Amino acid sequence: MSQTNTHKPRVMILFGGRSSEHSVSCVTAAGVLEAIDREKYEVVPVGITRDGAWTLVDQDVATWSLANSQKPEVIAGKEILRLTGEPGSHELLASDPAHVVRSLGDIDLVFPLLHGPFGEDGSLQGMLEMVDVPYVGSGIAASAIGMDKHFMKVVFEAAGFEVGPYVVIQDKAWERDQEACLKSVDGLEYPLFVKPARAGSSVGISRVDSPDTLAAAIEAARVHDPKVIVEAGIVGREIECGVLEGRGSLPPRASMPGEIVVDNADHTFYDFEAKYVDGAAAQLSCPAALEASASEKVRELAAEAFDAVNAEGLSRVDFFYTPEGKWIINEINTMPGFTPSSMYPHMWSRTGLDYASLIDELIHLGLNRKTGLR
Repeated sequence: MSQTNTHKPRVMILFGGRSSEHSVSCVTAAGVLEAIDREKYEVVPVGITRDGAWTLVDQDVATWSLANSQKPEVIAGKEILRLTGEPGSHELLASDPAHVVRSLGDIDLVFPLLHGPFGEDGSLQGMLEMVDVPYVGSGIAASAIGMDKHFMKVVFEAAGFEVGPYVVIQDKAWERDQEACLKSVDGLEYPLFVKPARAGSSVGISRVDSPDTLAAAIEAARVHDPKVIVEAGIVGREIECGVLEGRGSLPPRASMPGEIVVDNADHTFYDFEAKYVDGAAAQLSCPAALEASASEKVRELAAEAFDAVNAEGLSRVDFFYTPEGKWIINEINTMPGFTPSSMYPHMWSRTGLDYASLIDELIHLGLNRKTGLR
């Protein structure tokens, strides 16, 4: 469906979810619910509880913000929602405890503001493809690759990008022989960063400065994901670029690069608290203080990384810029933090596309892209 139709598109804002990033997703939704143009779109806010139930939720932005530093959470209502799944239908249905079903009308587009597994990893995208409902963002494969830091690095290496040294610790290997897993990390130079392989928002990440705390860091990461990645620390500046899919057959567009500077003794890296709670912990600088040639280069690399995983809609691509002038790719995030103060919208605002216009552009791209193989 095209936005040029007289019909006012009904956009489902979908958030919450089963991952450890549930609350981050709610905060992201608060920003979009506040900024989306209600004159252009009919908004249907739908939350997913921590156990996976879909439910109609409050449109009040304050419900989903980090008010008083309390993490918001989706609680199931009296009705459970589902898309009908019937061929040619985008109908949203609600059923109550007595199994009485009512129609909530058709959905023209889903804007999935879910972070982490069971939302950002291709699982939700696969479900929407099955019921033929258009959505914002990358498809199944790109979402899955972008969520898994291991496979992401494999794809980037194959595409010719330089990635930092790392070791993957699989669940069965850790259960079978922890000592062998710890020994496999010996070739990496400290400090190390131990991460859940399929999580974001810095959830479950530990900085490890010596071998004696490595096992505990791996166990902490395994709380969020049985698959763990251990990365060598890289000396360099953290530079990011926002990428938007090009319209039609046009190439992807990259924003002005931004830089994150963590300047607080309580945060040794850009962790969850620095991102979402302690506003003074990190400075987001855009455009980053780079020479023109370096700025142009990282924008080119960000667009190439977007294409390397066949991303769609939006992504944020993160790099390390070393003192030697090398660009080492860290990761691509196919559903980056999207609050008004998050780096992705901030970079696009400094590039000339404000928050509300960015939401418009993403909805346009979703409405004008077919589902299925493409």
